[in-house]
Amino acid sequence: MSNAYSVAVVGGTGAVGREMLATLQRHEFPISQLRIMASARSAGTEVEYDGKKIVVEDLETAQFEGVDYCLMSAGGGISKTHSPRIAQAGAVVIDNSSAFRMDPEVPLVVPEVNPDAAFKHNGIIANPNCSTIQMVVALQPLHELSPMKRLVISTYQSASGAGQKGMWELWNGVKARVEGEEEPAPSTFAHPLAFDVLPQIDVFQDNGYTREEMKMVHETRKIMDVPELPISATCVRVPVMRSHSESVTIDFESPVTAAAAREALSNAPGIKVWDDPANNKYPLARMAEGNEDTWVGRIRNDVDFPTTLHLWVVSDNLLKGAASNAVQIAELLIKA
Repeated sequence: MSNAYSVAVVGGTGAVGREMLATLQRHEFPISQLRIMASARSAGTEVEYDGKKIVVEDLETAQFEGVDYCLMSAGGGISKTHSPRIAQAGAVVIDNSSAFRMDPEVPLVVPEVNPDAAFKHNGIIANPNCSTIQMVVALQPLHELSPMKRLVISTYQSASGAGQKGMWELWNGVKARVEGEEEPAPSTFAHPLAFDVLPQIDVFQDNGYTREEMKMVHETRKIMDVPELPISATCVRVPVMRSHSESVTIDFESPVTAAAAREALSNAPGIKVWDDPANNKYPLARMAEGNEDTWVGRIRNDVDFPTTLHLWVVSDNLLKGAASNAVQIAELLIKA
């Protein structure tokens, strides 16, 4: 890690992009040159990094020769247009959108789960969906105890999963309700999120599941190399600003005791076990906010099925669910 690298952050003015910049600084990633790109609307503005002000470039006209790593957080359509040209210029693109996740030629990487996949890239590496990342971090050490036979997940995803506009919509809705004013019509979510839960994230598919739910199915199978694993997800938006929570039910091939699961999770990278229900200790969204850990609690065996285990998994969706996972991937590559 004695070398320093030219790094570009695309979408650096958005919620995830700003967290990418903060994570690079917090991790002391060795940077020789930092460039920040965004849409023409944001071009010319300044973003502070490590005490210096960096002028935001227009992505459309930006050139990438000499860039070593590009952290991309600008949406799927933009990524499909620009990631190939950035990679062609010689940079390794770590893309946070869904554009390339299921491309068989593009590795989908969570460093705690499948680090070796990061080295099989052709210039683009995909960062998984936020709700998938935290779940597979918790699943991997358990899958090593006994192979999984089936997964059933319910997620409780924060407003920040929809970016800055999602957080503002929740904030403005709460403010209006508290002040007795008329609640603004939703534009980010299908219904007002304030003081409610919405059993829809993204659009519905022909099979009755949403696209977010099917992302969890397909991405988990790819990351963990379990192509035939039966998985069912229900993804719910909740009126929480930041951090996603998940209820995860796992059927194993052989019994896995709660005690064995607790020990395996306690020894696994990136995980903090917080599991003492008698003293009201279990992971909370506010506990996960601002740190990079995946928190696991409510670890318990099913009362009827000895091969079934239940977990509660919480993580900051803007950090481990996006920014810090991307930076970890870059760190894997420079440490090789």
